[in-house]
Amino acid sequence: MTEVARATIKSAAARTESRGAHALDDHPTRDDENWLKHTLWYSEGSRLDYKPVQMKPLTVESFPPKARTF
Repeated sequence: MTEVARATIKSAAARTESRGAHALDDHPTRDDENWLKHTLWYSEGSRLDYKPVQMKPLTVESFPPKARTF
């Protein structure tokens, strides 16, 4: 749990906007132009990285349930 808390703190500290429960007095509004992205935490090296949010919907084919065979 400590690692999750560290990731949350580092991610929140890096943000320069307010979004959801992460509200900042010095950045009171959302900034989708710069912050519409996923934040990734790597515990090895204690670093953050980002990847874009995919806005294009995906089509997933449905299939009937059946017994699993291994």
